[in-house]
Amino acid sequence: MKILGINAYHGDSSACLIEDGKLICAIEEERLCRMKHWAGFPTESIKWCLSYSNTAFDEVDYIAVSRNPLSKFTKKALRAIFKRAKFSFLCDRLDNYKKILDIKTSYAELFNLKPADLRVKVSKVEHHRAHLASAFFVSAFDEAALLSVDGFGDFVSTMTGIGRNNKIRVFDDVEFPHSLGIFYTALTQFLGFLNYGDEYKVMGLSAYGKPTYLDKMHQILRLKKNGLFELDTTYFLHDRVNLEMTWLSESPSIGRLFSDKLISLLGEPRKDSEELGKRFQDIACSLQAMYEEAFFHILNHLYKRAKSDNLCLSGGCSQNSLANGKIYKNTPFKNVYVSACGHDAGGAIGAAFYLWNQVLGNPREFIMNNACWGPDFSREEIKDALDENKIKYQELADEKLFKTVASQIAAGRIVGWFQGRTEWGPRALGNRSILVDPRRKDMKDILNARIKKREWFRPFAPSILVERVGEWFEEGYPVPFMEKVFTIRPEKRELIPAVTHADGTGRLQTVDFSINTRYHRLIKEFENQTGVPIVLNTSFNENEPIVNTPQDAINCFKKVGMDVLVLSNFVIV
Repeated sequence: MKILGINAYHGDSSACLIEDGKLICAIEEERLCRMKHWAGFPTESIKWCLSYSNTAFDEVDYIAVSRNPLSKFTKKALRAIFKRAKFSFLCDRLDNYKKILDIKTSYAELFNLKPADLRVKVSKVEHHRAHLASAFFVSAFDEAALLSVDGFGDFVSTMTGIGRNNKIRVFDDVEFPHSLGIFYTALTQFLGFLNYGDEYKVMGLSAYGKPTYLDKMHQILRLKKNGLFELDTTYFLHDRVNLEMTWLSESPSIGRLFSDKLISLLGEPRKDSEELGKRFQDIACSLQAMYEEAFFHILNHLYKRAKSDNLCLSGGCSQNSLANGKIYKNTPFKNVYVSACGHDAGGAIGAAFYLWNQVLGNPREFIMNNACWGPDFSREEIKDALDENKIKYQELADEKLFKTVASQIAAGRIVGWFQGRTEWGPRALGNRSILVDPRRKDMKDILNARIKKREWFRPFAPSILVERVGEWFEEGYPVPFMEKVFTIRPEKRELIPAVTHADGTGRLQTVDFSINTRYHRLIKEFENQTGVPIVLNTSFNENEPIVNTPQDAINCFKKVGMDVLVLSNFVIV
């Protein structure tokens, strides 16, 4: 049986294909259309998934969608009426709902067919159930507590539950208008970061501040005795005005979320290009501290109810790696699995596995221990791209390749590293990465000046051999998807200043030989040459989606000040 999972008409649209309960491929639309967070129908992703898996359009048995507009529909309708939503806003939302409900038509249009000509069935999975499934059903746990947290999806912002074998049971949810995601995004806007998905910038900034505004954060967000939370909605606009939102066939955007009352509480918001001084640093720190307080409040109550040492995290807020890295210290959970693609794109996989396991009752047969599910390219395809661009290159055998590239990194060169299949999710994990020497204190500034053009306060990530993590970090757990921040041991910090953040932490990725052999071999060779089992890893891009094809990599290499490009075994200096 073949199931096409999709996230459509929402931020980070995507598609995947599973066959008889095993994931075959997955990709986000932005990697193909080259527009960040693309929010339309994942046309190119679907075409690629079918092509890669040699699946004809009429061989798909089910389309599983990570939205169900009919979920809590009465509550949605009543709120729209009582809030007297503007007609244009209602039309926009109804148009979005209609497209989700009529996914079969969108699919048929790809192949110039009528929906009646297709035998495919459509299964609509409620947003947060898809999130829960995207983590639990692909984890190694037979049983686990489950938590999904994000902005909103199908009228819900948070969902807790438990997974056992091939079933998920929901405990509680938090409905509109209360949302940790909205809380974090509103304050992100207040701090002057207005693009969709800018919350990660606030995490980086928070390390430079003090939680001096935490008492005021407690006025905005209140914890409840039942282990959940609520917002004081007077500090926000999403419950009172019709926000401008775009979700169709373009990069998503969302209007201002915070009210004037928040300005009265915290002072004037940051203006465009205004210096990020102490007040804004302290607000960022206080925001992160409040989020973590609420997050651990939820988790500790969930632990008591689920009675499991295992935890699966999903939803857009599961990308808060700062909070994730503190779970072991602040909760009783002993084993934590965070999805490689916890944000909305991951709903494609969640919907597909929810259908396969939960709805159809099939046993679980798949564990996602790596994130490389996108396109790969043959030697001939890479060579043709280099020849077409008239680029001189060397082709090296593996042993010489790893030694050569490791020595280039050790010599202070900036290396674009393009190997195997494109990663699934928001992180470059050693297949579409830019790599440099973490021992050089100036490397962060060099990367920002020449390539990344990022804000000064944003950290870069260390990729470390999994067998060395306990020697360099205070926590010795594997972190395969770069989804947690751990504390770097004090005696090691001066050895790797380029990946040591202001608070002594690093958002690490552990690299396992059995999962990514080539990346492990490169880092091991770097350790042989330098004594350090770590490289600085940042995504292979420059203000664009992470590169996908050899041509994308060549374009980026030409555009920015990179020293070396490695495409499989081809080396360009």
